[in-house]
Amino acid sequence: MPSIALNNGVRIPQLGFGVWQVPDAEAAPAVATAIEAGYRSIDTAEIYENETGTGRAIAESGVDRDELFVTTKLWNSGTLDWSGEQGRDRVLRSFDESMARLGLEQLDLYLIHWPRPMRGTSYLNVWRAFEQLLADGRVRAIGVSNFRVPDLELLLKETSVVPALNQVELHPYFPQAELRALHAEHGIATEAWSPLGQGRDLLAEPALLKIAEKHGRSTAQVVLRWHLQSGVIAIPKSVTPARIRENLDVTGFELDAEDLAAIAAVETGKRIGPDPAEFDWS
Repeated sequence: MPSIALNNGVRIPQLGFGVWQVPDAEAAPAVATAIEAGYRSIDTAEIYENETGTGRAIAESGVDRDELFVTTKLWNSGTLDWSGEQGRDRVLRSFDESMARLGLEQLDLYLIHWPRPMRGTSYLNVWRAFEQLLADGRVRAIGVSNFRVPDLELLLKETSVVPALNQVELHPYFPQAELRALHAEHGIATEAWSPLGQGRDLLAEPALLKIAEKHGRSTAQVVLRWHLQSGVIAIPKSVTPARIRENLDVTGFELDAEDLAAIAAVETGKRIGPDPAEFDWS
């Protein structure tokens, strides 16, 4: 599996395994299957409530810790005060709690889950606590999730560490060209959540079905291959062992210029998930 060097030199596998909406009891067998199949990047979050099961699978996998790349996210709830020392202490406490659930001494990547722009600039204070975790060596890289262009521009202006990565909704319906251009300008890696469009209409798109037939692949494999060739990191989710293995098997074929043009033509510019400009669920 190819990997991408983040802006601080840390490398992340370009295809990882996500556990969003996977109950904790199911996370352990799902992550165990993923690691056994060959995944080496695992993505979870505090709000998913499955860090414990994820950590159990990692501990029992038999794979050396330095071969695995583990990401989790801070749930910066809108009901809490993230300003000043209170916010800093809250970040550090949340990090400690996530690490305890995961059973890890060091995290590979820690992300702010949402920017919450309707709450002002509280994420700037959160980010400064992230910078402390990085400086202390408790995390190898820090980044953000669901940040828009204006959110990133302010963060870049007001803080000292450039995010290593921004994890956002991204798929052929919603390719995020403007945001990816800003990422490229500042050396920020792009990671896609719901890279398969949550399996809805995207995987039934006639253009994708045609490409899949041409290559003898599934439409999911075609879409994941598109992510890889676009330089995007993808974290598909599944609890089905056959699907977990299928999603990883995307390195044995290449999309040509005609394929890429056909995929580009399905863009709708519409999100499937929530808009970060409005999302403040607590």
